Amino acid sequence: MSVALKVESLIKSYGNNTVINGISFAVNHGEIFGLLGTNGAGKTTTLECIEGIRKYDSGSIIVNGKAGVQLQSSSLPANIKAIEAVNLFCKWNKVPVNVESINTFGLKEIKNKQYKELSTGQKRRLHLALAMIGDPDIIFLDEPTAGLDVEGRVSLHEEIRKLKLQGKTIIMASHDMAEVESLCDRIAILKQGKIAFLGISNELTLEIGGQSRISIKTSIPLHTPKLKESIYEGEEQDYSLFSSRSISNALLELLTIAIEQQTTVLDIKIERATLEQRFMDIAKEAEV
Repeated sequence: MSVALKVESLIKSYGNNTVINGISFAVNHGEIFGLLGTNGAGKTTTLECIEGIRKYDSGSIIVNGKAGVQLQSSSLPANIKAIEAVNLFCKWNKVPVNVESINTFGLKEIKNKQYKELSTGQKRRLHLALAMIGDPDIIFLDEPTAGLDVEGRVSLHEEIRKLKLQGKTIIMASHDMAEVESLCDRIAILKQGKIAFLGISNELTLEIGGQSRISIKTSIPLHTPKLKESIYEGEEQDYSLFSSRSISNALLELLTIAIEQQTTVLDIKIERATLEQRFMDIAKEAEV
């Protein structure tokens, strides 16, 4: 698979404060890549260096394709109408106005409103529409759903998935863990200007070695005095609760015990630690 973006040994400092400390990663064409980090971790600075908005001290950045950018914080003239902004950006990019894109981002009902009259969510949708003008190969989205309501987020997520199906590469920074888990093929988590994790979210769970919870409901409560693969955590609503680092081994052990004790398994639930929980683990380590 060809590379859409390659970052090597990127360093950016403000005086004595090193914000980006030698990070390296690559993003493949057609991939949705999530850049995560707590406030001050360096994700927005990284994006701005890649986008050419901010100069970096050393390292290299290669972007293979035409880029579209939606900034974390941006503004337009107070009196410009939404449709006028779209027309202006289309002229800059020498492309015709795409009515379908206006409808896609919910701009139809606000196209004749001035920028100062728009809500935060409406401004966000307008900025997203402007980022897509020119049919970019690589799209940079910094907190794309900030300020959007539930319906707006769902609609945008659908459009991002459509863009992926069209072969677009999407690089997004987000604080919404559910959004990242749902959309991103791979993620990078920044901590104190360095990459603390790079891979898919499932790998993050395995790498940190988090516990999973197994809830098992049986016709007769299990007697589990000597467990090797899990830890008994108690009872809850007719379920026996167990925690384990190895789901497969724990399940095998528990089912074997159920067979030996001649009890019927009525239900089993397995809960893995979420990406948000793992992200918070890394964030807490950063504060030490």
